[in-house]
Amino acid sequence: MSTLMAGMFNGEGSSSVTSSPLQFFPWSLSPGIGSPYPFLRELKSEERGLCLIHLLLGCANQVAIGNIENANVGLEQISHLASPDGDTMQRIAAYFTEALADRILKSWPGLHKALNSTKILSVPEEILAQRLFFELCPFLKLAYVMTNQAIIEAMEGERMIHIIDFKSCEPAQWINLLQTLKDRPDGPPHLRITGIHEQKEVLEQMALRLTEEAEKWDIPFQFTPVVSKLENLDLESLRVKTGEALAVSSVLELHSVLATDDDKKTSPSASKNLQKLLRMKQRTLGEWLETDSLQVFSSPDSASVCSPSGLNPSQKMTSFLTALWGLSPKVMVITEQESNLNGSAFMERVLEALNFYAALFDCLESTVSRSSIERQRVEKMLLGEEIKNIIACEGAERTERHEKLEKWILRLESVGFGKVPLSYHSMLLGSRLLQSYGYDGYKIKEENGFLFICWQDRPLFSVSAWGFQRQSS
Repeated sequence: MSTLMAGMFNGEGSSSVTSSPLQFFPWSLSPGIGSPYPFLRELKSEERGLCLIHLLLGCANQVAIGNIENANVGLEQISHLASPDGDTMQRIAAYFTEALADRILKSWPGLHKALNSTKILSVPEEILAQRLFFELCPFLKLAYVMTNQAIIEAMEGERMIHIIDFKSCEPAQWINLLQTLKDRPDGPPHLRITGIHEQKEVLEQMALRLTEEAEKWDIPFQFTPVVSKLENLDLESLRVKTGEALAVSSVLELHSVLATDDDKKTSPSASKNLQKLLRMKQRTLGEWLETDSLQVFSSPDSASVCSPSGLNPSQKMTSFLTALWGLSPKVMVITEQESNLNGSAFMERVLEALNFYAALFDCLESTVSRSSIERQRVEKMLLGEEIKNIIACEGAERTERHEKLEKWILRLESVGFGKVPLSYHSMLLGSRLLQSYGYDGYKIKEENGFLFICWQDRPLFSVSAWGFQRQSS
């Protein structure tokens, strides 16, 4: 690799706490006499990607230990290479630096509030970003198809079906289900959907669209809106009627209940491990993300965070799942991000987020042009906001608390849910969908009755089905 990259790996020396900004970041990227900046612009994509990763992790480490001066230098240097309309790593770097800067600004609550006081979260923009993600990538399409198939199989022969839909905002999922139910040999059942969303207008649009479709196919249908955040939902108020067969659908939403007022913690070995990172042998960006990225910051204090048996305790989640179990659902289908982002150690979280979102951004890079306005909206309004929540927020404010399936299994089984293996037909429907849309690079893997939606060989989302099991006395 270039002289520049070789120079990067020689930065062993002084402590990151006591060294000056220019010592910690060994070369200045600011244009000027004697600056290597013109050369940096000519770096190949892989070299620039590695350079950005090292700068991002170095800057994140400075943010973690509270060295704002060094962090500021890092952010300035990254700004010369990052770009929201560049290649995959340039785009990721743009959103991670925005998140790191936001975390720094939170140290001055008055300044942070003043800078954000006029920002308005537009519900139409948020819904648009989700719709665009649905259209540009196959993940949500696959989740909906697999969820619906599990519900269809569990509800065979039932005449009254009640579905509770967490974060109900996408009518396409249930239009697909209505189309399937209308073709039942014994006629369609009565279908009631309880839609949960924090915005009333979103639920009103859902009700209007689904009622139109149900009337068109002469399907007995009722939509019950519940305006609430999932973490504030009173499950006892959902009024599951006698004789109804209950199903629950949760697509990328259940993890929000994990938000708790935890303490801000960082890995005590972050500084030492950063030096280990900077001494790594030269390799490509892809190799680094696939192998070393998650091991570099491994430390004794992170073992309990990342171990399947070291669940972060969440009384709120336990109570919520116990209440769900009490509703006796025939099936509950859960789609979640296959990443560990619920840990309290900041640097481990940065690394895991970098790895996970690098794959998501790479998916968009492979299918959508860099100049696409739709792609930029998805990256800024959806993925960028998730990154900001993961990096900049703590406590109850940090709602993007993704956990891998192995942890969800422990949580669900501990309150009495039993696994409902997803059928081969579910996997087949997903594979056909990928073929019909011409999606290349995506895979569906089955493991012990669970399905994983992958980009190349990297699992990004898990789909699992669960049922009520009567606990023995």
